[in-house]
Amino acid sequence: MNVQISRLRGLVALCGLFASFSVWAVEDNAALIKQGEYVARAADCAACHRTVEKGGAALSGGYAIDSPMGRIISSNITPSKAYGIGDYTEQQLADAVRKGVNAKGQNLYPAMPYTSYQGMSDADIHALYAYLQQGVKPVDIPVEPTQLAFPFNIRPLMLGWNLLFLDNHGFVPEDGADAQQVRGQYLVDNLAHCGACHTPRNALMAEDNSRYLAGAELGGWIAPNITSDHATGVGSWSADQLVGFLKNGHVTNKAQAAGGMAEAVEHSLRFLTDDDLHAMASYLKTVPAIATGNHVASHPREVTPIDMTTLETGQGDQATLADASETDGARLYNSACASCHGRDGQGTVDAFYPSLSQNSALTGQHANNLVMAIIEGIDRKGADLEVNMPALGDDLNDQQVAAIANYSLQRFGNPLLSVDEQTVAKWRRGGDAPLLVTAMPYVMWGGGLLLLVLIVWGLLVRSKRRRQRAIEAKKTALNRRFHSR
Repeated sequence: MNVQISRLRGLVALCGLFASFSVWAVEDNAALIKQGEYVARAADCAACHRTVEKGGAALSGGYAIDSPMGRIISSNITPSKAYGIGDYTEQQLADAVRKGVNAKGQNLYPAMPYTSYQGMSDADIHALYAYLQQGVKPVDIPVEPTQLAFPFNIRPLMLGWNLLFLDNHGFVPEDGADAQQVRGQYLVDNLAHCGACHTPRNALMAEDNSRYLAGAELGGWIAPNITSDHATGVGSWSADQLVGFLKNGHVTNKAQAAGGMAEAVEHSLRFLTDDDLHAMASYLKTVPAIATGNHVASHPREVTPIDMTTLETGQGDQATLADASETDGARLYNSACASCHGRDGQGTVDAFYPSLSQNSALTGQHANNLVMAIIEGIDRKGADLEVNMPALGDDLNDQQVAAIANYSLQRFGNPLLSVDEQTVAKWRRGGDAPLLVTAMPYVMWGGGLLLLVLIVWGLLVRSKRRRQRAIEAKKTALNRRFHSR
C-alpha cells in the first residue's frame, strides 16, 4: 500500500514537472513571438507588405511600390499556405530576408531591402520567423504578380547585380563604438534600413556608400542628409530632437515628416523603445559629416502679412482653386494655405499647424518636399498625434503648384530656390529616371544591332565555309576523274 502511494506521489510530481515545463515553453514561445513582432516593426515590414486599401489585413500584400523600373507588387507574408509564406522553413525565410531569394529559388528585386537585412542577427531572424508563422493571421488572398518591362522582368539578371552589390558579411560594428552606438548602427544600417532612402544610388541603382546617408531623391521627394554635418545634416540637432522626430514625426519649428518618412514613422519608428530611438540618435551623431549644398538657417522671420486689399476676400476660396487660369502665388496661397499656416506663414501658437519660416521643407537646399507636400499632402500618425494635410494635386495644375511654392519660398523660406512647371511635372511623375533606365533603350538597341551583326557575320562565315566545301568537293571530283583515266 505504501509502495503504491509512493508511486502515485511520484507520478503526480512528474506530471507537475511536465506541466511546469509546458507553461515555461508557452511563456517562452509567447515572448519569442513578441520579440519577432518588434523585429517586424523595426524592419518596417508593414509599410510595404500592406494592402492597397488603408486598414486592410496586416502583411497580406498587394501594395504597389513605384520603382524606376516599374511597379513592384508587395507579396503576402502571412502564414497562408496557398498565397503566403506558410510553407517556408526558417532557413528559407532567412534566405529571402538576407539574400533576396524566395522559397522557389527566384531572385527578389531590391525594393525588398535585403542588402540591408543581410546584417540581421540569427536571433532576430528566429524571432521574426516565429512571429510571421504563429503571431500573424493567415490571409488566403492572392496578390497581383509583379510584371516589369523587358529586360527588368528577367529575374536571373539579379544574380549579377547581387554579385556586385550584395555583401554577405553580416553586421560589423564600428571600431571604438560604445554599446549604445553599436545598437544604433545595427538599427540604422540593418533593421530600419535608413540607407535605402537616405543614401544616394549609383548608375546601377545600388547604394553609393561614398555618400553614406548624405540624402537622395526618391519618387519626387528628398530623403534629406542625415549625416553629422551641422549645416546640411543633423549635426545641429540634439539627441532629444532626433528621438522626438523619429517617434512623433515632427520637431517644432524645425521639421515635419512627410512622404516615405511619414510612413516609416507611422508603421515602424513610433513603436520602437526610447532606448532604441536614443541608440539610433547616438549613432547618427557619429556618422561622418558630408556637406551637401547651401542651406538657409531656420529662424523666425519678420513677415508682413498679405495685403488683403489686393486679393479676393475669404480664406480657402474654392473659386480661386477651381480657376485653372489663376497663377498668382499670393492669391493661391491665400485660398489654399493661409487658413492653416496663416497669412504670415507662422502657423499656430501650439505648432499644430507648423510655421513655414522655420520648416526644413522651405529652408533647405531643395524645393522637392514643399512641392510634393502640396501635391500629395501629408498623412502621418506619430506617437503623439495624427496629422492630415489635404493633397491639392488634383485641384492645382503644375503651374499653380509652382506659383504657390515660389511665393512660399520667397516670402517664408529659402529665396534662392525656385521651381517651374516643368520641374513640378517631373516630380509629380516621380522624378528623374536613373541612368540604368534611361540608357536601357540604347543598350537594347545596341545589343540588338550587335546581335544582328553577329548573325550576319555568322551567315557569311557559314556561306564561305559552304563555298569552300563545294570547291574542295569539286577539286576532289576532278582529281578522281583524272586518276580514273
